[in-house]
Amino acid sequence: MKKLFRSAAVLALAAALLVSLTACGKEQETQPETEEPVQEAPATLRVGALKGPTAMGLVELMKASDLVSAGEEVPQAYDNLPDAVDSYTFTLAAAATELAPQLVKGDLDIACVPANLAATLYQQTEGEVVTLGINTLGVLYIVENGNAVQSLADLEGKTMVASGKDSTPEYALRYLLEENGVDPDTGVVIDWKNEHSECVSALASGAATIALLPQPFVTVAESKMPELRTALDLTEQWDALDNGSALITGVVVARRDVVEAHPQAVERFLEQYAASVDWVNANTADAAALIGEYGIVDAAVAEKALPACNIVCITGSEMKEKLSGYLQVLCDASADSVGGAMPGDDFYYGAE
Repeated sequence: MKKLFRSAAVLALAAALLVSLTACGKEQETQPETEEPVQEAPATLRVGALKGPTAMGLVELMKASDLVSAGEEVPQAYDNLPDAVDSYTFTLAAAATELAPQLVKGDLDIACVPANLAATLYQQTEGEVVTLGINTLGVLYIVENGNAVQSLADLEGKTMVASGKDSTPEYALRYLLEENGVDPDTGVVIDWKNEHSECVSALASGAATIALLPQPFVTVAESKMPELRTALDLTEQWDALDNGSALITGVVVARRDVVEAHPQAVERFLEQYAASVDWVNANTADAAALIGEYGIVDAAVAEKALPACNIVCITGSEMKEKLSGYLQVLCDASADSVGGAMPGDDFYYGAE
């Protein structure tokens, strides 16, 4: 829009000039208008995350955003963040099944979800969900009250509790069991719980002796049961297969319409998210205090668990390479695990 900043004197001079030119039979030259670039409308992005490593990596940004929203200054302790921190609204949930419907319905703009669920949402929405980055690598462990499990093959004939059915924990476990000669349907009994905390309770009560748990719930369980043993690290088990892929737990996704309508806001979010992840990984004690403040997990638990949580922010081509390799392994084992087929290239935001 052309801006007119003329004083009364300037207007009078212009009028006089116009009369003079007209009297001389000359035409006034019309100056071309200069169009200003269209500015992106401000967007307060609505972000959902699970009470675990994905929310833990966001916690510095959560705190800074709350301060900005309250009109307060961001403290010097967060000087790693970009100068201008955006205001966000955050929703924390115990299970991905709480976040996925909100994302699809438009109640959330961005969500941190299991990697395979992201691919499934892409298929279910006909490509209207895109992945912005990887936020959590492998955090899954087999824990035991006892010493019977020394390898995945040792799970043959045993009963274990687990949470995360139809998402990364189940598909990763099934794949690894099969690769180690154990039929996941008949060779082992898996008692699926709704939440990881239920698995911890089952161990504490003696109702179960073996469980599949992610961090920080491994640390929670160890704090309640000093005799609990970490029997197997599933990331190590996956890497031992040397299949060209990496075990990925979680990714951050967004609705395509949000990405297209507010590209600058999405880019700023990724920049601020990456800074938050770096700060959390470098400031364990301070990050743990914030994690406790936001009720993600107990601060003492977070401080012990953070070094084993594999919190990252991997974007672009590296994200596509790692994530597509992981999803291909799952798809080869069961296409249903990724929504029926591998996602297209447009699933990977910012990848060349």
